[in-house]
Parts: sequence; C-alpha cells; structure tokens
Amino acid sequence: MNRFVYDALGGRVVFGSGTVAEVPAELDALGARRVLIIASGSSIHQADFLADQLGDRFAARIDQVNPHVPIEDVERARNLVVASSSQAVVTIGGGSAIGLGKNIAIRVPIQHLAVPTTYSGSEMTAIHGVTVDGFKRTGRDHRAKPQTVVYDPDLSRALPMRVTAGSTMNAAAHCVEALYAEQRNPMTSLIAMEGLKALRSGLDRVVADRIDLIGRTSLLYGAFLGGAALGGVGMAIHHKICHVLGGTFGLSHGDANAVILPHVVAANAPAEPEVMADVAGVLEAVDPAGGLLDMGVAAGAPSSLKELGIYEHDLDRAADIVLENPGYNPRPVERRWIRQLLDDAFLGRKPVAGSHPKRDS
Repeated sequence: MNRFVYDALGGRVVFGSGTVAEVPAELDALGARRVLIIASGSSIHQADFLADQLGDRFAARIDQVNPHVPIEDVERARNLVVASSSQAVVTIGGGSAIGLGKNIAIRVPIQHLAVPTTYSGSEMTAIHGVTVDGFKRTGRDHRAKPQTVVYDPDLSRALPMRVTAGSTMNAAAHCVEALYAEQRNPMTSLIAMEGLKALRSGLDRVVADRIDLIGRTSLLYGAFLGGAALGGVGMAIHHKICHVLGGTFGLSHGDANAVILPHVVAANAPAEPEVMADVAGVLEAVDPAGGLLDMGVAAGAPSSLKELGIYEHDLDRAADIVLENPGYNPRPVERRWIRQLLDDAFLGRKPVAGSHPKRDS
C-alpha cells in the first residue's frame, strides 16, 4: 500500500427522519443563546417552525438567498450578525444557504448548524465559495465547516425531480472526484464508493416514487458521504468548470454538474483506469461516463449546456477562465481538450473515453 495521509474533518452529524426537531437541543450543546436563521425559499415553512421552537433565542432571519453566494449578500449577512448579536447561524436549505453561512463563519466568530434539504454535500467540507464581479472564488478554511449538521430525510421528500436530479449528480461528482483526487487515501475512497452506491440505489427508488422515504434517505446518506470524502481530499477540474459556469454564466450548480460530469470522467478515464472501472461497476455500466450520463438523464437531468441557456460564443471565455487557475487533475489540463469538452457538453454529444482533444464529428 502506498503512503498516505488521512486528515479527517471534525464535526457532529445527526442523521434520521424527524431529526429537525432536535435542532434547539443541538444549539444548546453549542452554547448558542442568540440565533440567526438563513433559509432557502423552499425551506420557509421549516424556518418558521424553527423560529417558533427557538423562542427568545431567535435573533434575526434571512429568507432571500441567491445562488453562488454573491459577496454583497455575505456583507449584508455579516452586518446582520453583528447588529443582532447572534452567536450561531442555522442554515436550512440547499448549497446556497449553507454557503452563505460558511462565508459568515470565516468572517465573524459564530457557530454554524446546517440543515441540508438537498444533496449538495457542502455542509461536510471546509471549502467555501463566493462570487465577486462575476467570478466565483473558492478556498479552504476550517472555520467554514459547520460544527453540527442535522440530516432529516423528511425535508427533501418534496424536492422537485429536476432539482433532485441535478443535486444528486453534484453529490455523485463529489464521490467520483474524491476517488482520483491528489490527496486520495484508502479511507476517503471507501467513503466515496459507499456514497456512490447509496446515490445510485436511492435515485432508482426516487425516480419510481418521488416521495419514497427509503430512497430519499439513501440519497441524503450518499450526499453526506460524498461531501465527507471530497472535504478530506479536495477537488479537481470538474468542479472548477462548474464553478465557472455558475459564477460567471449563472448556471445552476446542480444542472452544470449533471452535464459536465460525464464528459470530465470520459476525458480522465485513460489516466485513472482502475478508479473508472470501479465507478462503472457501481453503476452497473459498460463505461463510467455513459453510466453517469444515463443515471442523470433517467432522473430528468439536462444533458447539454445549450438547454441551460449558455451561448456557444461563451465557451471560449469559459475555457479561458478555467485555465487561469485549473488546480490538480489526473490528466494534465490543456486548453484544447477543455475547449473540446465544453463544445461536446454544449451540444450534448455522447461522452467517449479518451476522445479529447480530437473528434471527427
């Protein structure tokens, strides 16, 4: 076995149906006497419930959460924390709400309890992102990782299938990238494989019945594991591309993941044959890229950038931004194959392993 370093991220996880009712007790354990609530639009009713449960501890609330965490929203939230004397922030919703809470926590000393209602997995990482002047900037800071995460599968049962599909593919990307990350290790690889299995089985059930609790529980479990795996090892080029498509061009992060992931996996397949064989095995597919594409499409995820509203003339600029700071990737990052990948993703071509940078059609 090769030498490795396993740097586990700390934090408390409470997982199970009905656990949202335990949030006040979890805040007691954090010693929080004044609490700010940040809620995504789809979580307003749950935020109402939490505010009632908190009573006098409820200090302030933010219900307007924008995608990709604009810096202006971070500054407003920071000022509200100071003005309300909040000692903890409870974020309830998807990755945007949790991302706003993470950015607050690296700017002011505050406890963070996250209640995810989608499958972004952001709550399990120290990775934070903020959009400034049309560019999404990411970093790692231990203060960004929430101290407590409460996973209640009941809260995701009403999630629309389009959102479910994109969010699940985001979680799948966490699992896959963790398997070939630069800091990969045996523990995170085990976690990532278990997460991918849970996502695959959960999505099959939810496609058949959107409110199936077993399926929703499996998806949330897979998202937890995917975030935990990626949080311990870092990202590769897939997430860089998706952050550019979201921060600069306004695409939904989940939808961008669904479209881009199969193409990145196809491009990286020759550099990581053993990992890709394992991924294909979990997906019960001939090749991992095709398996991931089929997984997303079966759930109603988009399969081309064109249908998401980006324009063909945007692709050159997107490639340039990706290449400004590409970070690690198992296949050396070159403009020609990144640009070809974006073109294939734009048109919705079927990804073919090792096909970049040349294509005859």
